[in-house]
Amino acid sequence: MENINGKEFDVFSSNHEPYWIASTNKTNYPKLEDDITVDVAIIGGGIVGITTAFLLKKQGFKVAILEANSIAHGTTGHTTAKITSQHGLIYDKLTNNFGEEKARKYAEANESAIQFIHNLAKEKNIDCDFQWNPSYIYTQSDEYIEKIQNEVKAASKLGIKATYLDSVPLPFSIKAAVRFDDQAQFHPLKYLLALAGDIPGDGSNIFENTKVVDVDDNEKCVVKTDEGKKVTAWKVIVASHFPCYDGLGLYFARMHAEKSYIIGVKAKDPFPKGMFISAEKPVRSLRSQKFEDGELILVAGEHHKTGSETKTNIHYENLGKFAKENFNLESILYRWSTQDCVTVDSVPYVGYINSNTSNVLVATGFGKWGMTNGTVSAMILTDLLTKGENQWASVYNPSRFDISSVPNIISDNLDVAKNLISGKLSPVPNDIDIKNGEAQVIEIDGQKMGAYRDENGGLHVVDTTCTHIGCELQWNEAEKTWDCPCHGSRFNYDGGNVEGPAFKRLNYQGCGRNKPDPNIF
Repeated sequence: MENINGKEFDVFSSNHEPYWIASTNKTNYPKLEDDITVDVAIIGGGIVGITTAFLLKKQGFKVAILEANSIAHGTTGHTTAKITSQHGLIYDKLTNNFGEEKARKYAEANESAIQFIHNLAKEKNIDCDFQWNPSYIYTQSDEYIEKIQNEVKAASKLGIKATYLDSVPLPFSIKAAVRFDDQAQFHPLKYLLALAGDIPGDGSNIFENTKVVDVDDNEKCVVKTDEGKKVTAWKVIVASHFPCYDGLGLYFARMHAEKSYIIGVKAKDPFPKGMFISAEKPVRSLRSQKFEDGELILVAGEHHKTGSETKTNIHYENLGKFAKENFNLESILYRWSTQDCVTVDSVPYVGYINSNTSNVLVATGFGKWGMTNGTVSAMILTDLLTKGENQWASVYNPSRFDISSVPNIISDNLDVAKNLISGKLSPVPNDIDIKNGEAQVIEIDGQKMGAYRDENGGLHVVDTTCTHIGCELQWNEAEKTWDCPCHGSRFNYDGGNVEGPAFKRLNYQGCGRNKPDPNIF
């Protein structure tokens, strides 16, 4: 807690929930209770799954969305909701790595996604707080001035309205910036829940609380749930954030998961027109959002690899400190974290899940820019199923290979190996005196376990081996979850799945208020 001009601001007294979810009604779609047959089964009810299902339903397909929790409540419901083709300093990098033609296609795809969302919201009269806003990348470091200059040149050459600036309308000085015009922002759940409402009926359905555990990729695909139900489909789309079905595409070796943090604050002074993000670390991402009779300012950043840190509350504290120093605060109302997958070459994987299948498709690896890339994915997937081709598919093709990605592949896999080995060998403390609200890795009969004591003194013990490929989990104090540093699976302190490729829960035992039972496993 910090005192600013005689007023205290405590980031941890805020609502620990995304504003988008807090400000919309909870959905109530049924759980899959019977075996069914559809044309296309879509695993995952985020922006990709909902938009694709909406488009395919319009073209006469019978579709089924299978969502493990509630639709639009995963990564899509935890976004900053910028609708922009400005994905960091990406266009100079893409031009150098892939060539100008593919870089231009990436730019065209994401610029088209902005217009797609605008047109659809207007056509369906969706009140989703859509607002045109310029988007800025700024720097306060001499190191990034030339990089921003190069980005302006590259983006402009690709057809984006990009401008170099030496100032931006923020309450602090900068050294350089690039502005993209004709960008936008919105309320993602208001938009997507409106689209979802058009999907059920005429043989199409949305199923919530329906966890997929396997896919049989045959002439007719069979999607299997954790309760033994089956969906038979002509095609399957895996849009579950990190693919719950890999299809021998080795996605675990080609991307990693990163966490970021967001707070929503109210200030006395109006926020400037625009969306902003820093080029350097620690990243600071800023935008406003219509809120009651005023606005909410979203302050985001502080990213790190999932499962790489235990003391994660510091990231909320850092964002709170930044907000207090730069805005005339009235209150801190919301805080939440988000997680997304980052590919080795910064371009998502969208298309057939491997080069040997014509039945299973995938969309993943949006690198925190899922509003546009997710919409692009829906357009690509729909075209591939209805026309057999798409003008941007070659850029996003999951089977692409570029030599420039090799060092990152090696690096990511070394990280996985390190966490598999060091997690098993690292010592555990002998002291298991755990305070309320805290967690600790302990040892019971030579086996590593994770112990968390809740606010009422109850002790919860889980096996800290991830059920995906066996990496050792790390405690995340901010979200009270056990997180996997290898591929981003996350589990509640009672062992239940939160997100990630793992679908089996952790072995769990609630051990009362005192010592763990050495015979629980």
